[in-house]
Amino acid sequence: MSADAQHKTRTLWLLGMLHVFTHIYNVALLPLYLLIKRDFGFASEGQATSLVTILMLAYFVPSYWQGILADKFNRKKLLTFGLALNGIAFVALAYAPNYACAVAAVVVAGLGGSFYHPAATAMIARLFPASTGKAFGLVGIGAGLGFCFGPVFSGWRAGMLEAARGAAAWREPVLELGILGLLAAGIFWWLADEEKPLPAGARKIIPGDKLFPTRALYVFFYAAAFAFGLRDFAGASMGSLGSLFLQQARGFDTRATGLALCVMFLASAVGNPLLGRLSDSGRKRWMTTVLILAALLVAAFPHVPVGATLPMFAAYGFFFMASYPMVEALLMESVPDAVRGRIYGMFITVGGLVGQLSHWIVGDQVKRMGAAAHEPGSYFLLYAALAGLLLLTLAGLPCLHAIRKREHLDSVTHTTHSALE
Repeated sequence: MSADAQHKTRTLWLLGMLHVFTHIYNVALLPLYLLIKRDFGFASEGQATSLVTILMLAYFVPSYWQGILADKFNRKKLLTFGLALNGIAFVALAYAPNYACAVAAVVVAGLGGSFYHPAATAMIARLFPASTGKAFGLVGIGAGLGFCFGPVFSGWRAGMLEAARGAAAWREPVLELGILGLLAAGIFWWLADEEKPLPAGARKIIPGDKLFPTRALYVFFYAAAFAFGLRDFAGASMGSLGSLFLQQARGFDTRATGLALCVMFLASAVGNPLLGRLSDSGRKRWMTTVLILAALLVAAFPHVPVGATLPMFAAYGFFFMASYPMVEALLMESVPDAVRGRIYGMFITVGGLVGQLSHWIVGDQVKRMGAAAHEPGSYFLLYAALAGLLLLTLAGLPCLHAIRKREHLDSVTHTTHSALE
């Protein structure tokens, strides 16, 4: 393996490590709600759950501005700083004496996490122009591991310590995860190489600070971002609605429910690299395939017997989560290198805000069911609606194709492949 190939491979795995921590911090508080409520003396679970809502808002809202930084400054430094800030914020959260301090800590944690995707996505697209789907799929393993490990670790550690520390047991895993994040930031800074500039022949000059040269391209872009935001809505709903459905209509306890959700993310650690690599031979075809299969699985989910729950979650996670590296690769191939950070930042801002609405909406729909929430049949229409949203997501594909065609990037991409691979 050449020195350049070693540099790319090492950087890719280090970015995957950062991806793990980024998503650990997104979900680590989920099993700790009741302990946090008791420790702070909250009147309801709402204040405890609001910490994650605030964290995710602070994570998504700054994404466009983080993209500006990613397009203009050293991405290695931005990524290191972002993870370090996230880790420091979790250490501060572990020592928060009251709700106001906890809110301040999760705002900083969300801000630190927002550094990752705009900078990392642009960096990966530059490093692997000819195998972008495969590269995003490999880094996507980190998301699955982070989503799975975060709540499992925090719940296990808090449970271990609860008898001795009472409600304050939630603070120990939060502190430990913060310290681990700081160590990971140091490892990344030490081992990751500086990013090489794009060869002159592969650059596209962008006049002014415009993301797109015409209004039509803005329309196509926001239409695509909203369409894939529907995918995010359906995906987030599968977590929240799945938890409520399994506990109320299938008789699962919290431990079994957590295991089912964990299986979904573990399956994605296999599907992301495999299907991401296959998509390099036909991005739109594979995107269509995985979203249609995911939609069919979502529609069928409330109809299958209890014993099929884990296999269904695994199959859904295998196909659905693989759509993320595919979309990231397709988006990065559709826009010039000079604006990729900003483009991706705006893209996940739109998609993230649409997706975050799901937790409140599906919770409200289940609440409206009343006593019928204990009957599986009450969920048929709701799951069918989520499947429909996944099919509507396919409208984003021609929008991204239109952007790529009007940006005239086919020749630029060919030049980039020749120069870098």
